[in-house]
Amino acid sequence: MAAHPSGRAAAVYGASVLPLRDENPIDRVPLVTLLLIVACGAVFLFAQRPSSTETIRLGDDVLEVPNDLAFAWRYAVVPCEIVEGRPLLTSEIERTIIGGDSSACERDDATSSIGSPAFAPDKPVLLALVSSLFLHGGIAHLGLNLWFLWIFGNNIEDRLGHLAFGLFYLAGGIAATVGHIAAQPSSTVPVVGASGAIAAVMGAYLVWFPNAPIRTVVFLVLVDIRARWFLIAWFVVQFFTGPDAGVAWIAHVVGFVYGAVLGLAVRRTTWDRTGGAGHGPYPHPTDYVPGIAHDAERWR
Repeated sequence: MAAHPSGRAAAVYGASVLPLRDENPIDRVPLVTLLLIVACGAVFLFAQRPSSTETIRLGDDVLEVPNDLAFAWRYAVVPCEIVEGRPLLTSEIERTIIGGDSSACERDDATSSIGSPAFAPDKPVLLALVSSLFLHGGIAHLGLNLWFLWIFGNNIEDRLGHLAFGLFYLAGGIAATVGHIAAQPSSTVPVVGASGAIAAVMGAYLVWFPNAPIRTVVFLVLVDIRARWFLIAWFVVQFFTGPDAGVAWIAHVVGFVYGAVLGLAVRRTTWDRTGGAGHGPYPHPTDYVPGIAHDAERWR
């Protein structure tokens, strides 16, 4: 998840560390994961259209801006809009773009711009909590997000089922975005990207598949890293994200914690074949066949 525009979003993953795949087979086709990947790619290429520009009027100024940035103002979540319950004013966007004030949110007080119209008056600000999950700040941002979603998402979907995974993914993305809003309630910068939801997927993966090998390129060397070490390292790196990196790292942290907590909660309420912490997979109790000796250690 990035504060748009964000050509540096890739920095959050580390330029010298890139996972290629996990050694963790699945039993069902990850339909929802594939649909999410296609949807994000299609929105970026055909709706955001990053290669085109748009002319927008802000008060007395007429600006030529990238189309994907104008699209983000209209459809992405903006903390100020959620807190104030209204679309941004053109004066707020003007101060953000021209004045460089990323916290240009105006309250109903003496500093507010009287008579300034809304930039997108029909924008459903709450629905933007969902639409933002399908927008991205650049090709690197899009590519890395979708690659991480494919590596970790297919196993979580396999574990939860299609419908439950879809709901888990959307709820994780919304929770991550709310975390960012709580940290920067006055921000007038659009927040885009699926990485908050993907962080939730990674948090659940840590709980359910901690010992799955992750084939990873580390400084041009191909190695296998257990999922728990890769994911814990990724989580820790978030706290060292630079303030000017253009990355909504708090959303990553909140999403990851959400996924891990929900993963633990599900393990305590349903039979978990994955075993967790390297002790699985466990057979389901109905798999027990009387008269056949079983390894007692597997049932602990």
